[in-house]
Amino acid sequence: MTTETILLIAETEAPRIDAYLAANTEFSRSKLQKLIKEGAVEQNGKPCKANSEVKTGDVIRLHVPEESDDQLPEPENIPLDVVYEDEDLALINKPKGMVVHPAPGNTTGTLVNALLYRFRSLSGTGGGTRPGIVHRIDRLTSGLLVVAKNDAAHEALAKQFALHTAHREYLCIVHGNLKEDSGTVDAPIGRHKTDRKRMAVTEDGRRAVTHWRVLERFGTETLLDVALETGRTHQIRVHMAYIKHPIVGDEVYGSAAPKLGLSGQALHGYRLTFVHPRTGEEMTFTAPLPDDFMTALRRLGGNVPVI
Repeated sequence: MTTETILLIAETEAPRIDAYLAANTEFSRSKLQKLIKEGAVEQNGKPCKANSEVKTGDVIRLHVPEESDDQLPEPENIPLDVVYEDEDLALINKPKGMVVHPAPGNTTGTLVNALLYRFRSLSGTGGGTRPGIVHRIDRLTSGLLVVAKNDAAHEALAKQFALHTAHREYLCIVHGNLKEDSGTVDAPIGRHKTDRKRMAVTEDGRRAVTHWRVLERFGTETLLDVALETGRTHQIRVHMAYIKHPIVGDEVYGSAAPKLGLSGQALHGYRLTFVHPRTGEEMTFTAPLPDDFMTALRRLGGNVPVI
């Protein structure tokens, strides 16, 4: 039986580490207390206690036994759009429809399967089923992901995402005509109370902040540039639906119509900025819009942004 190591960089302070981890992982508080008692949870490189205080920026590692070795992903020869690559990291333009890492119901055909085939080494910090994965993009969203090739790069990049010094920008087409030219949605996101597969704005959710600005108006639809301050699951989709302007083609949080030639939702992560973990250089990468997104813009009579 192998052990999966899960890395977290604390985004906020908390009086107890067991409560913080229960709110920020898929594990129950009792399960986490058992792991802590067994010495399987490290805080800043040292074993901790369940009542250890959490400070912003703390590096927390969970060493969780995996159920079975045969669940580990296999390399698969799946084409990848590699935007950039060096000895520490790679930038991938993920296509719409690709799951980032294996999970129940999606054990093959994921980005991780493709990465294992393409690259000789990937960081192990994300765990056995998530090698190299520093952050994620929804299956139905296209766009840029940074992948870590070693643990040092992974930790440095993960810290930037946790402390919001890495910047992610998206383009999306939403329903309706927003009154303002720009705005911010600051509303906590958590699991939907009745549908556990969906996310929702909830009082007890984690803080989520989305900044948006209008690029072009089409009357019944609007093209937005969206910048993430935090990175919650389905954040942009949930926040746009929350302000009554759901993303066009989002069948979960809005209405799928009009299709406009889209093969799914009109949401694309087109720009990613971070500091290189080895050189300290600030790097910015962009990814062009998918063909169906450009088709939708043309059908609306809009301009296709030059990326």
